[in-house]
Amino acid sequence: MLQATVYYAGMNLCIKYLNHIPAHQIVFVRSIITFLITLYFLRKQHISPWGNDRKWLVLRGLAGFAGLLCYIITVQKIPLASAVTIQYLSPVFTLIFAYFLLDDRLTLRNWLFTILSFAGVVLVKGFDPRISNGLLLLGMFSALMSGLAYSCIRRVNQSDHALVIVFYFPLVTLPFVTPYTLTNWTTPTLTDWGLLIATGVFTQFGQYFMTKSYQLERVSDVSILTYLGTIYALATGYFLFGETFNHWSLIGMVLIIGGMVLNLFLSYTTKNKAT
Repeated sequence: MLQATVYYAGMNLCIKYLNHIPAHQIVFVRSIITFLITLYFLRKQHISPWGNDRKWLVLRGLAGFAGLLCYIITVQKIPLASAVTIQYLSPVFTLIFAYFLLDDRLTLRNWLFTILSFAGVVLVKGFDPRISNGLLLLGMFSALMSGLAYSCIRRVNQSDHALVIVFYFPLVTLPFVTPYTLTNWTTPTLTDWGLLIATGVFTQFGQYFMTKSYQLERVSDVSILTYLGTIYALATGYFLFGETFNHWSLIGMVLIIGGMVLNLFLSYTTKNKAT
């Protein structure tokens, strides 16, 4: 998961520099790169790319596609740290989806900590005029879809290889995004092509290591490490893009992450008591 956070930080940086390239085009190039790299390793390891639990794999691909498209738009349009922090609501939605789809139990404290995270969203939005209501909703929808994708990963973590789970993202995404991208193409510069390729490589390895960590350990044991991404985003946003925040927005970020850390800690202590 530590490796995944570094790769995702690199992805965020590339996307921010590509704010003049449409989000669907970034998803398109990223999907082609993921498709080729993953297919190569699947064949090298003699693993069937089609998987076993195909219904959940397809749903994982659809949710991943919708989540990534919306996330790229928010990274391009609002401060980097805000986009990354709002995306960290995804574990909230993972808990909710797990409750309905995976029969995971939620306690009153889970719900209270969830409300705390949403209160942080209100502060981040309410005290930052750079974030419109539409972009906030888009960021939250991205987190919702990511939460669904993570729940699907948990569902298939015993039946399918991590590479197969990763492969289903481009397999499902390309039929949706290709026709629109080819008819609405923005010609990248040579530098843009380098950043587009780097985005695909970073997300490929980030997704693989994240998926592998979720397969090897419970979400509650490793998800807390993902919040290092906010530190990366604050630092790169400040030093590279001149992004600053008032204290209320920073408090909101702390509440979002704090609510999720408390939820993860509660899950961890509950697991230990059960064992």
